[in-house]
Amino acid sequence: MAIKNGQTNDSHPLSPTSSRLFSKSEATALERFSTACSQRTSPEDYPLAASIEKNITVYELPEYSSLSDTQRTELQDEWYRVLISGPGVFVTKGLFRNKASIQSANAAFASIIEDEKKSGTAKGDHFASAGKNDRIWNSFSKHGLKDPASFVDYYSNPYLSLISSAWLGHGYRITAQVNNTKPGASPQVCHRDYHVGFQIAEAASQIPRAMQIASQLLTLQGAIAHSEVPLESGPTRLLPFSQTFEAGYVSYRRPEFNEYFLNNYVALPLEVGDGLFFNPALFHAAGKNESSDVYRMANLLQISSPFGKPMESVDTVPLVEKSWDHLLKLYEEEGLSARVQSFIAAVAEGYPFPTNLDNNPPRNEGMAPESEQNNITTSLVEKRSRTEAVEALKAFAKRSSA
Repeated sequence: MAIKNGQTNDSHPLSPTSSRLFSKSEATALERFSTACSQRTSPEDYPLAASIEKNITVYELPEYSSLSDTQRTELQDEWYRVLISGPGVFVTKGLFRNKASIQSANAAFASIIEDEKKSGTAKGDHFASAGKNDRIWNSFSKHGLKDPASFVDYYSNPYLSLISSAWLGHGYRITAQVNNTKPGASPQVCHRDYHVGFQIAEAASQIPRAMQIASQLLTLQGAIAHSEVPLESGPTRLLPFSQTFEAGYVSYRRPEFNEYFLNNYVALPLEVGDGLFFNPALFHAAGKNESSDVYRMANLLQISSPFGKPMESVDTVPLVEKSWDHLLKLYEEEGLSARVQSFIAAVAEGYPFPTNLDNNPPRNEGMAPESEQNNITTSLVEKRSRTEAVEALKAFAKRSSA
């Protein structure tokens, strides 16, 4: 949704008789959609991108510590423009430069998948029944409980925080799911994502225009390649600029829109450790794995604004209990570094609401009361033991409840 002169790219001024709802069968919708998706990504608009491939901006990420604060802000500004008014998707090459982080995470994921198969809790993914592909729901929490050292190493990547906050600001919440797509796996049908993308057509059509547009500002979709992802393995199919079409949530199920998507989508290969991030309103779909031997593995990130509800629940206390010794060691080595702050932002709530304002009142330095992130930071600064840190977090949770 690109804002220009008070209106979006695709908006029409509302007359006194206009419906608050989008039409599910507007005759000119496909024509307007095609116009939106016919835009081209100009290198002049995205000077920090290393290249533009198939209308998608691609960034070569240097060592995080080599960037000045100004350079980081400039990157965030450019990513924001990509997501809101540009192609709606960008690739980050070398997001995980240290492949050991990916390898240790993969070992944890393999163990989790095996455990769930043995226990009979293995689940299918969004587009295949159980057994066709391997899916780990809430891989974020399961990773932390299975291998806390790997978990801290992975989610302390400061680029995750830089990218997330570029779109969502501070206080965002990370959830994740792993998908291991096997050779021969079928493609998805094109769609938009959570929130409104996870409604049936009739329910989506009853959500007013403004809320449909606002919903895409509440989440950021991401995928981190945990294997090589050549084109034959079916990387995500993407339709640049499709997020600028306001009525997309009520249109993507229409056959003519799916046909347009199939005729115009693009896809890029990824290397291990690369990242792909996109606006949740972008028309997209996982591709068909036409390879004979590539198991396409990705950690799918859904990063939520503090002003919305994440798709999955995350219990902070057991994750902090498992990871505390590793986090405290990192803090003792680096202080409140970008890595430490990135991990805290990933593992705990940064938004203090809802809370019990009698027991957790606003603090003197601001209108907001204490959050989980504040509580964990205090425990680090005071170098509390694991038991002390967990008890402090439990006491905070009790104070915050009704």
